[in-house]
Amino acid sequence: MKAVLGLENGEYIVGNGFGAEGSCTGELVFTTQMSGYMESLTDPSYAGQILMFTYPLIGNYGVDEQNFQSPKVNAHGCVVHEVCKRPAANKPLETFFEENNLLGISGVDTRKLTIKTRIEGSLRAALVTGDNSPEYAVELARAAKPISEIDLLPQVSIKEPYHIKGKGKRIAVIDLGIKKNIAISFRKRGADLHLFPYNAKPSEVEACKPEAIFFTNGPGDPAFATDAVECAKHFMGEIPVLGICMGNQILARAFGAETYKMKFGHRGSNQPVRHKDGSIYITTQNHGFAVDRDTLPSDCGVLFENVNDSSVEGIYSDDLDVYAVQFHPEAFGGPRDTEGPVFDMMYRRIP
Repeated sequence: MKAVLGLENGEYIVGNGFGAEGSCTGELVFTTQMSGYMESLTDPSYAGQILMFTYPLIGNYGVDEQNFQSPKVNAHGCVVHEVCKRPAANKPLETFFEENNLLGISGVDTRKLTIKTRIEGSLRAALVTGDNSPEYAVELARAAKPISEIDLLPQVSIKEPYHIKGKGKRIAVIDLGIKKNIAISFRKRGADLHLFPYNAKPSEVEACKPEAIFFTNGPGDPAFATDAVECAKHFMGEIPVLGICMGNQILARAFGAETYKMKFGHRGSNQPVRHKDGSIYITTQNHGFAVDRDTLPSDCGVLFENVNDSSVEGIYSDDLDVYAVQFHPEAFGGPRDTEGPVFDMMYRRIP
């Protein structure tokens, strides 16, 4: 099956389609991880994006559904150099894409395209399978909205509150697109989790009598998460306020700080971060927006920073009992360096 990936700058790449016939649009982004491809494809934070893997062979251990981070693939499309047709175990990625009406393209020089992305920044793109019309693909890419103009939270958040019962500390979770293993990491510590939609009001959250409130990861621009920011403001200084990924950005905005769109973001399982005490960890990351350090108020400090570009990777406030990280400590997929330290610290902060 023919396929073409069109870019908003007029360029295009012809390759081999896999999965279903059709078309999709989104922001083309790349991840440098070598494994955990299904964890990434099912990460709700990739909603609105076409995900490209820089590692040259994807699918060599098939589709491991037990490690899905949500019930479905959230990335709009998948771009690879080569897709493995005979995996060591499980269902082939191509078969899964066919059965679930998903779109992919292989035969792409992903490293060349990654270099282009690093130079020009993330581009709007369109993936068309079953057709190799470059003009059509480029036209679709140019017609797509920039991700900073799309509110993606309603697509990934729960519709109604629900409860994951535990015998430990009671945590209200504002679901902006939570990864499954974040909930699992809290549950390992005995947490009693009450999950709420992205637009939950403080009065709704207070009904569960939380001992802490946690803001999850999520897709797109945190500027759209106005309800979550207001909710964070309400609870700051009252109970511990925690966050991961977009949650870090939400809490920074609750302090009055600004966020900005990065040139091509941080995505992969090899991102080094430095704690304020000088120790360094290797982390999994997936974010295209970041906190503007210069706009943080004096009562909010930088907890972690990225070793490569010094961008903010975590914030904290002892006075207001706030603790958040930009990276993903839940270790799916990626290194386990921070799963223990970060989740233990969050849980210990709850009285």
